[in-house]
Amino acid sequence: MTLLNFIIFGPPGAGKGTYATKIADKFNIAVIATGDIFRAEVRSGSALGKKVGGYLQSGRLVPDEVVNEVLKNWLNKPESRRGVVFDGYPRTVEQAKALDKMTKIDAIINLNVPEWVVVERLSNRRICRSCGAIYNIKYSPKPKAESKCDKCGGELYQREDDKPEVIRERLRVYEKQTQPLIEYYRRKKAKFVTIGNIQVDSPIEMVFQRILNGLEKAKVY
Repeated sequence: MTLLNFIIFGPPGAGKGTYATKIADKFNIAVIATGDIFRAEVRSGSALGKKVGGYLQSGRLVPDEVVNEVLKNWLNKPESRRGVVFDGYPRTVEQAKALDKMTKIDAIINLNVPEWVVVERLSNRRICRSCGAIYNIKYSPKPKAESKCDKCGGELYQREDDKPEVIRERLRVYEKQTQPLIEYYRRKKAKFVTIGNIQVDSPIEMVFQRILNGLEKAKVY
């Protein structure tokens, strides 16, 4: 059984979660997204979950040593033993060094999406207040009525962090945070699959196929 571990990088609005799930389905491996595993750990009621919950409830960042402890637990779960796509981790070089001690990384998937594309995608995103369904008022999936949810009729609203000026600041933070990680993995001569030229309306399946082609070309599988 071949173990495959990937890290997926990409700015807000790049579709990391979507592609991480598709990669996991393709290779029959797990997705580890830090937000999801934090919430699951809290729900479990474990001592570690209570520790994580304390940080989340107070709005503080979960420190690296706690993040790494949660991650180690999840890597030991049966569903992670065939491999993992890491989505949202590592966020710092120190986390990357800790990850090196836990497992090997077969490839870095880097979604290189232009700023204007991210702003266009996210600033047109709307969310249902009632059921949480997500729409885009200019692109698929478009709601039938601009202010009403197709599924439940609830009101659609724009999140504060989906406003253009906030998106641009989020992108600046992402670049500042991620560039040292990219440099760290390049120095380690990790295999990179960089997907550029992603447009506002690039079909998900087309981008996913480019990811698979890049992984094959890099001789990852």
